[in-house]
Formats: sequence, structure tokens, C-alpha cells
Amino acid sequence: MRKLIVGNWKMNGSLLSNADLLRALRTGLPAEPAADVAVCVPFPYLAQVQGACAGGPIAWGAQDVSAHEAGAYTGEVSASMLRDFGCRYVIVGHSERRQYHGETDDVVARKAQRALAAGITPIVCVGETQAQRDQGDTEFIVKRQLAAVIHVVGHCVSEIVVAYEPVWAIGTGRTATPEQAQAVHAVLRAQLRAAVPNERRVRILYGGSMNAGNAAALLAQPDIDGGLIGGASLKADEFLRIIAAAD
Repeated sequence: MRKLIVGNWKMNGSLLSNADLLRALRTGLPAEPAADVAVCVPFPYLAQVQGACAGGPIAWGAQDVSAHEAGAYTGEVSASMLRDFGCRYVIVGHSERRQYHGETDDVVARKAQRALAAGITPIVCVGETQAQRDQGDTEFIVKRQLAAVIHVVGHCVSEIVVAYEPVWAIGTGRTATPEQAQAVHAVLRAQLRAAVPNERRVRILYGGSMNAGNAAALLAQPDIDGGLIGGASLKADEFLRIIAAAD
């Protein structure tokens, strides 16, 4: 299975800085990278990224999608709108959405369902807080979050990407050790295996402060199929080094 490295720009960027970053990435990547590569960007920049990346090795996507198909939902962006911009991926259930916007497991599952219906691959984020880890609830939390998606999307779960992002390691500079990350990825892999016969099609990314220094050790683990990269994806040199580590 090819690794998948996805940059999550979060609420960062400008037309000028985006152009510089994408130019550096296109220049630095071989025509056929050893890993699949994508960037998930703020909604206003989808047209820019579509224009800059079309026909190249970098896929693109969004950072959220509405759980509704259409209607009077001011400020929401539907999956069909994302499809109009050629989005290959969309992040759903990121811990920041769960924490700051009150997204429940059910909402995340319905967003994944909307994405799949539009032909877009949802990157479904799961992960525990430090308090939950300290209480020994890591396995319970991540399995509950993934179970909600499996229940709603059914056999289509084989078409999703899962990202394990320990909340205590996001933007903190702290990172799960390769062994800690692998242990949770193995739990998620077993859960997927019980749900669908072709679970090896589902890539499970690690999403907690992966950087150029630790990427190789994390990506060497048997159930870590790539990375969901935050801050490091805004630095072309570092992002390229992470991609190279997936070779």
C-alpha cells in the first residue's frame, strides 16, 4: 500500500504565500512521488490550489464539509460544492472541530457519508485527550469515534481514510512514540478488519506533530500508512522531507 502524506494548512495562508509554497512543493517533488501527496486548504483557496496543482502529483482537499446536502445553512459548504473544485479529500472530525465547534461522533459520521456520496474521500480523525489517555480510555475513545462512522457509512467504510491524532500531541510539539502510535493504529486496524473484509484498503494516518525528524520512525511502523501534517506542511522543505521519509 502506498503511503499517503496530507498537509492540513488549518487557518493559515494567503494568495501570495500559498503560491510560493505550492511552487516549492511542485519543484521539489518528483513527477511520480513514492507516496501519495495532498494538501487540505481553507475554502477560499480551493480555486487557487486547483489551478496550481491540476495535472501534477499533488491532490487537494478541504478541511471540513457540511453534514447537509443543501439548503438554508448559512456559512456551510456542501460536498457537491467541494466536488466542483476537484477535491479528492476532505478532513472530517478534526479534534479542533470537535472541541471548538461541538461536533459529535454522529455529526462526523454524517459528514463522512456526505463526502462519500459526492465521490470525495473523507479523512476521518479520531483521537483522545491527555485526560482520557491518563484514565486509560484511549482505546475506548478511538473505537467509539470510528464505530460511529462505520455504523453510518456501512460497507463504504473501505473507501475512507482514518487519521489517528492524539489531541495531546497536536500543535504541542509532543509526539506519540512510534510504539505508542502503532499500538493505537493496531487497535483501529483490528476494528476495521472486523467491519469490512478488505480493510487493508483503508489507510490509517498518524496526525500528532509528525515532522521531518520523527517521520521515518513513525512511518516504519506496520500499521501507520502515512501522516496528516499540520504546521510542518506550511514549510516546503520540511514537508518534502516528510514525503521523502515515506519512500
